[in-house]
Amino acid sequence: MKTGHKFKDWLMAVRPWSFPASAMPVIVTLGYLFSCGRDIIWVNGVWALLNIIVFHAAGNTWSDYFDYRKRVDAEDTFGVRTLTSGMFSPKEIKRLSIWLLAVALAAGVGLWLRTGMPLLYIGIAGALCSLLYPYLKYHALGDLVIFMAYAFLPTLGTAYAATLEMDWSVLYLAVPVGLITVAILHCNNTRDIRTDDRAHISTFAMRLGDRISIWLYCFEVLFPFLWLTGCVIAGVFPVWALLGWIAVVPAILNSRMALRYFKVGASAISNLDEATARLQLVFSLVLTVAFFVAGIL
Repeated sequence: MKTGHKFKDWLMAVRPWSFPASAMPVIVTLGYLFSCGRDIIWVNGVWALLNIIVFHAAGNTWSDYFDYRKRVDAEDTFGVRTLTSGMFSPKEIKRLSIWLLAVALAAGVGLWLRTGMPLLYIGIAGALCSLLYPYLKYHALGDLVIFMAYAFLPTLGTAYAATLEMDWSVLYLAVPVGLITVAILHCNNTRDIRTDDRAHISTFAMRLGDRISIWLYCFEVLFPFLWLTGCVIAGVFPVWALLGWIAVVPAILNSRMALRYFKVGASAISNLDEATARLQLVFSLVLTVAFFVAGIL
């Protein structure tokens, strides 16, 4: 086992490539609030952004620890290899996760004291999602938890922290952003159907089967553009939000990569989770810029 870890090793352990899944819901929500002419407490917004990223890092390492113990992650599986390669010991990853969770909880308490009780309830729900995620993932509920933790809760929590008011309209954002986030997990679980079965767990992708799972992935990355258009037509989003269609190009490319699964197998989508995280980054950043332009004009 490797000792004397460098900073880049610890950075690899928390899987920073996945952070758009947690950061983008916060960023795009702030953009939406700005487009609506809301008075935003920017300190709280940035605080919420940094805090959810730390929560995400804690959740990643917590999940990796249990996946290794459960033999979901092994030497012959795809994905993160910080434990299976011997780079870190399970004890080190568990300790890292606990420290990250402690920092996130402390920062969350600070933000709650700056805002009000609704944020406490949202924060508790988010913390429970992180802690219970491994168990729920093993019982086919991982996709639902991810939607709650990285779409429903962040949009509501960010809106409250930044404005000190509950704004339920931000849930219109939770659908497109949340579906792409869930797609990151879903393609990962589709890729790992056979090795997950060996580990005696049951993911949502396993329940659906690989063929339906691939088509569901395509829906999850393409439907957000139709939702976006519908919200513009309904007057929920400004017309500038249609700029989000720029991201349809990587969405189509990702869908084509997913469909190669039928000919090549799991190796065809070995890196689709990272490609989907990049799609999330592009989609949400373009949408955020569109909201800010709408707010300025």
